[in-house]
Amino acid sequence: MDLQNMDLMGGSLQISTEVIAKIARCAALEVDGVAAVSHGRQSKTVKELLEMASIQPPVIVEMRDGTAEITLELIVRYGTRIPVMAEKVHQSVKAAVQNMTNVTVSRVNIVIAGLDNGETEPSEP
Repeated sequence: MDLQNMDLMGGSLQISTEVIAKIARCAALEVDGVAAVSHGRQSKTVKELLEMASIQPPVIVEMRDGTAEITLELIVRYGTRIPVMAEKVHQSVKAAVQNMTNVTVSRVNIVIAGLDNGETEPSEP
């Protein structure tokens, strides 16, 4: 758990990168066309879930020289214009993190990890 330290009058403030990641996730989900912030396919087998234990989380926050670089893995809805949606996610995430934490966001990297075509996968018997 990395912390962003800030000096305040009469004390200090520490914000963990996990909190910044949650803010970024919520901001991304507010953008039209984003179905989920996740690793690829939504329906996972137990084996796939166990294998994911060693995989990086879908939102990564790296602090460098007091600025945050955020990487998000997104599932997008079918029919979404990805470049337009990505720009809106970039703006939304950057604004939310900077407004809520006063941490400067240097980059927002977006990885399209999957496509939600609106079909539900058949349930297992």
